[in-house]
Amino acid sequence: MCGIALILSDGEIQEGNPSLEELQSSLLRRGPDRLGLARVLLSTDGEVAVKTEVREKEKEEGCSLELCLIGAELQLRGVNTICQPLVSPSGNILIFNGEIFGGIKVPPEKNDAESLLRELESCCWGNEHKGKSVPDVLSSIRGPWALMYWQIRSRTVWYGRDAFGRRSLLVREPTSEDKRFIISSVAPPSSKNSFDGTSIAYTWQEIPCGIYSICLKEGTSTKEAVMDEKISKHEWRDPVLVDLINWERKHSGPDSILSATDVPQSSSAQKVLHVLRESVMRRTIVDTLIQQNGNKEEEGEAPIAILFSGGLDSMILAALLDQCLSKRYWIDLLNVSFDGESAPDRISAKSGLRELQQISPNRRWRLVEIDSSLSDLKCETDHVMSLIHPSRTYMDLNIGTALWLAAGGDGYVDGETCRLPHSRSRYKYRSKSRVLLIGSGADEQCAGYGRYRTKFRSGGWPSLEEEMRLDMQRIWKRNMGRDDRCVSDCGKEARFPFLDEDVIRSLLELPLWEIANLEAPAGMGDKKILRQVANLLGLHEAALLPKRAIQFGTRIARESNKKVFGSNRAANQASAGSVDIQLNAQ
Repeated sequence: MCGIALILSDGEIQEGNPSLEELQSSLLRRGPDRLGLARVLLSTDGEVAVKTEVREKEKEEGCSLELCLIGAELQLRGVNTICQPLVSPSGNILIFNGEIFGGIKVPPEKNDAESLLRELESCCWGNEHKGKSVPDVLSSIRGPWALMYWQIRSRTVWYGRDAFGRRSLLVREPTSEDKRFIISSVAPPSSKNSFDGTSIAYTWQEIPCGIYSICLKEGTSTKEAVMDEKISKHEWRDPVLVDLINWERKHSGPDSILSATDVPQSSSAQKVLHVLRESVMRRTIVDTLIQQNGNKEEEGEAPIAILFSGGLDSMILAALLDQCLSKRYWIDLLNVSFDGESAPDRISAKSGLRELQQISPNRRWRLVEIDSSLSDLKCETDHVMSLIHPSRTYMDLNIGTALWLAAGGDGYVDGETCRLPHSRSRYKYRSKSRVLLIGSGADEQCAGYGRYRTKFRSGGWPSLEEEMRLDMQRIWKRNMGRDDRCVSDCGKEARFPFLDEDVIRSLLELPLWEIANLEAPAGMGDKKILRQVANLLGLHEAALLPKRAIQFGTRIARESNKKVFGSNRAANQASAGSVDIQLNAQ
């Protein structure tokens, strides 16, 4: 993983809001291993120079445009240490934040970015039509990614993010006060908004999923180069990926011959279980993680952790991780509560731990209890607000805060509850896992949200299908960028097994009535296919659990409602979840 940023300027790259130092500081929280910088100087006479040191304050003589690329590395793959940006001998430059799980071959000893740069180096450019293009290569990647790439021969800046937006990428357009064009994984706190006394002007925006390019012609200013008509958006080139983006299902509801109760569905559940297991396996190969630690395994090491509520999705991920990970490793289960032992997620987490201990007694499970309250988080709340930006509602803040605390992994472990042989007492513990599995995408694909039941009742299968498609096609904007920023800020990488391309395709191949049966009660018909998967894994208690969102399960929403609106009732009357944050209320 890498925190990445690009600054395009025909003036001073260091000055403005944010400053270069502020941008680097925010990126370093995402990639604490190494920080790198490369500069591309485009002169008025057409010459291009590439440098890898920080420039002096003064603008260089004869430089009409400057491109600055910044990478902060959290290296999770590859034997050899790398530092981004990667600069090829020919002068091409890549900064890559992602994981390649297929489509491009990544040898076991290599890093993803190294392998991707090799592929991009062979791409055609300009009016060439022979060989692969940059969009061809990027469309072939299986896995989450965001990147910036300087192609020197065509004088083109390429940037973009994967088709589901699993890695954050924000843009800040030039203004009259600051003429720089900036793309970044995260908006530094000092620059998240500007004030006119009564309203907030949000200066950063999520970049929609896709592949973009800007050609920097001689004599062009930054403002001219990044005008809407000068930025090209390229089509995805892989037809399989296009089908996933369109999210079309062959069968939405039962036809006149086959009903939702007449067809055996065990084979469908087995199929989904298989692709989910493969998805978790791809995301949890730990050999290179250990290599980065000098081949030294620490006692009690847990290289992979899970955002753990004890609910259906996190229980499935925990059981699958247990199957994919060597028994010599511990598994950290990170659980957040804003109501101590009384929060629903804490109760279900302890119940879920007992069920996991039953199906896998030889695994060393560690439930990390992370307790907090909003009254103790004033400075942290301000920081999380900068991370969720440009998201701006109280619901976003509540979810972001819970994710940020979970990713920090700073809590307590009860030795007796976890059946630890060396300790029965409760002790302080901070998870060192650098990879965090999260169940995002399960509800959108398997009809887990309560409003899906309302859609089904009002419009049947077609309305349900359309609402689920809408959620999948906007998940990048509503969820993924925010979640990636909040988790990555703790120097952890979020991985989303339910959003694996093979998992999405396999679920789309099933009739919708095999995915869910919303005529059945909550806890049975919603996410029906995943409940069947849980039963196949031996998780019979988890298979019966109703859906509970993180902001309600941790009870952060209840505490926030009391603080901001006075009570839960007042918050419900005000539709608190969709209300924009009032800064003076925080």
